[in-house]
Amino acid sequence: MAKLEILEFPDPRLREPGKKVEKVDDELRAIIDDMFETMYAADGCGLAATQVNIQKKLFIMDLSSEKEEPLVFINPEITALTEEPSEFGEGCLSVPGFYENLDRPNRIKVKALDRNGEVFEREFEGLAAVCVQHENDHLDGKLFVDYLSKFKRDRIRKKLEKTQRLSTGR
Repeated sequence: MAKLEILEFPDPRLREPGKKVEKVDDELRAIIDDMFETMYAADGCGLAATQVNIQKKLFIMDLSSEKEEPLVFINPEITALTEEPSEFGEGCLSVPGFYENLDRPNRIKVKALDRNGEVFEREFEGLAAVCVQHENDHLDGKLFVDYLSKFKRDRIRKKLEKTQRLSTGR
């Protein structure tokens, strides 16, 4: 397994949508394993392939405190089960250090393939539903900062660009 580089906003590669996965094989499972290693090392609860510069419709998630409930979503299709939104604080490994409250549907249903290529359907609510929607947005080239005002988004972008310049010595 290998730890992958997590792209950070405003990297334009984060805007590239994922492509449908045509075949679930050992090569894809190796990518999935690398993604879990990367997510756990970064202390995250979800990670989309597009965040590590892999343009595939694939994301992973594990909300358990002991890292014992890994979930894999390949080619996910999401359906909202509630109209009323709930507000949750969201952060992102690609937007480190920033958290904002966003409204999203509180209950959803997901249809996807698992790490073995088997179709599954599952309902999620609360934080799990938010995480699934957040990671799925990445597959469309969308970040949680896109839901914020232009002023907030620009402020976050400028702070992250400054941090990135300082860390690279430029």
